[in-house]
Amino acid sequence: MAPRPDGAGAGTSPDFGRLTEPHRRELHVHCYRMLASFHEAEDAVQETFLRAWRGRESLVDSAGVRPWLYRIATNVCVDAIRRTSRRLPTTDATAEASWLQPYPDHLLDEIAPADEQPDAVAVARETIELAFIVALQVLPPRQRAVFIARDVLGWPAGEAAALLGTSVAAANSALQRARTTLSGHVPARRTDWAAPELTADERRLLAEFIEANERCDAAAAIRIAAQDIRITMPPDRLEFRGLEAIAPLIERAVGPDREGDWRLVPTAVNRMPAAASYLRRPGDSVFRAFKIDVLRVADGRIAEITTFGTLLFPALGLPPTR
Repeated sequence: MAPRPDGAGAGTSPDFGRLTEPHRRELHVHCYRMLASFHEAEDAVQETFLRAWRGRESLVDSAGVRPWLYRIATNVCVDAIRRTSRRLPTTDATAEASWLQPYPDHLLDEIAPADEQPDAVAVARETIELAFIVALQVLPPRQRAVFIARDVLGWPAGEAAALLGTSVAAANSALQRARTTLSGHVPARRTDWAAPELTADERRLLAEFIEANERCDAAAAIRIAAQDIRITMPPDRLEFRGLEAIAPLIERAVGPDREGDWRLVPTAVNRMPAAASYLRRPGDSVFRAFKIDVLRVADGRIAEITTFGTLLFPALGLPPTR
């Protein structure tokens, strides 16, 4: 059935894919913020498009496709969160977020305003950094959704309420509770959030981190670390705090009894400095994918390292060997 001239019946048009596909990446980022997992976000987007196709006759105006898709995606994510009963106890519980995965910057760059997506916005650094994603996981699913709609996407109260299928008063109440929970962890004013791009300190420390690891220089690695540095390793629920606690890790990685030699490649995830590590074990002829380290820098030192496995190497365009 062809769409009517006023746009009604858009969901039954042969152009359904043309209407919906341009929003796939931003929906993926939305689901990632809700779920904190790159691959679970992919599953959620697939389910979103499946539900959208099944309910396509309810899309009566092609101009409303974006909020319609967001509403479906939000419901998919809320269902997933409730199904797993998965929430963090505190905003400082990075080690407990075993499902946390990084998000490749080059995919974030796919979201930008275009003629067919006038409402789309580039993904700001402060809304995608790992600490922010982890903090969101403390919120109940509906509070999480309304906080993202209002304070991340900048939607007005009415649209945020429609996203959740609730009243403006109920949505505002959920937003206030979310803001209270996140106060002290997420600045109240967007202008006080993280710098929009990597700073000179971040670029310098990433280069020094790479050099220290490739030279197997333990002293250099310690020299660029903050005294209270924290290291976490999702999905393992491990946390190491302070130079004394991480010393055995450094010794194991770059000391004389290390597993092999390292080659590191700078990469970019969650708008943060990161390095992909390849390990060449004794007797091997190639360096093999081993891990991704994401750095948080504060006061000219590496304050935190979140270490991930090799699952996201393909999404980052990284080869398995070098």
